[in-house]
Amino acid sequence: MRRADRLFRLVQLLRGRRLSTAAWLAEKLEVSMRTVYRDVADLQAQGVPIDGEAGVGYRLVAGFDLPPLMFTTLEAQALVAAVRLAQSRLDRALALAAEDALGKIIGVLPPAARAAAEALPLYAAPWAADQVSIERLGQLRNAASERRRIRFDYADAQGAATTRTARPLGCYHWESVWTLAAWCEHRTAFRSFRIDRMRTLDVLDEVFRDEPGRTLPDFLREVKSRPRPPLETPQM
Repeated sequence: MRRADRLFRLVQLLRGRRLSTAAWLAEKLEVSMRTVYRDVADLQAQGVPIDGEAGVGYRLVAGFDLPPLMFTTLEAQALVAAVRLAQSRLDRALALAAEDALGKIIGVLPPAARAAAEALPLYAAPWAADQVSIERLGQLRNAASERRRIRFDYADAQGAATTRTARPLGCYHWESVWTLAAWCEHRTAFRSFRIDRMRTLDVLDEVFRDEPGRTLPDFLREVKSRPRPPLETPQM
């Protein structure tokens, strides 16, 4: 990668995160941490407003922007592939938004790149998900974004029914099913629930705040320590 391209990508990486460590940047750029330190110093000397320091992390000052971006042919094809693979697995609102966003990007590409992106020979067969689960996916992602508690009736793999109140944290796709990662207030523990096993769903007006030990990063740390994927089990 040319140095100019690397510096440009470094700025793009900083734009997408609140705080980036030199180790993370070095991994993404496939360079040494010393190179990251040098590149950051050079960008700062050129007037790019980067805050932070070695050993702590870096962030781009709010309000700084670059001229409109132009995608390479491969980047445009990657976006087409991502939308094609995900579209049938998303709720209707998000699927339509993805298609609209892709159309805007494709529309500003040079003719050759546009033709290559649209002719990408990679497709995804329609996913046979029940429409109730897809609709609930939209409700759950909104509830997680808005930090609103949910209440639902649930049936586990053995058919045992329970009613749960939970804090939705995030939705995950596992090949053929969507699951909800949540803090279950019934069990006072993290749980993952298959969306297709929810019999009812109510998004409550109650807003919750992140608490230590009950956040999505906490959930992910617990998942990494488990011997198997975090799917709902009969004893839950």
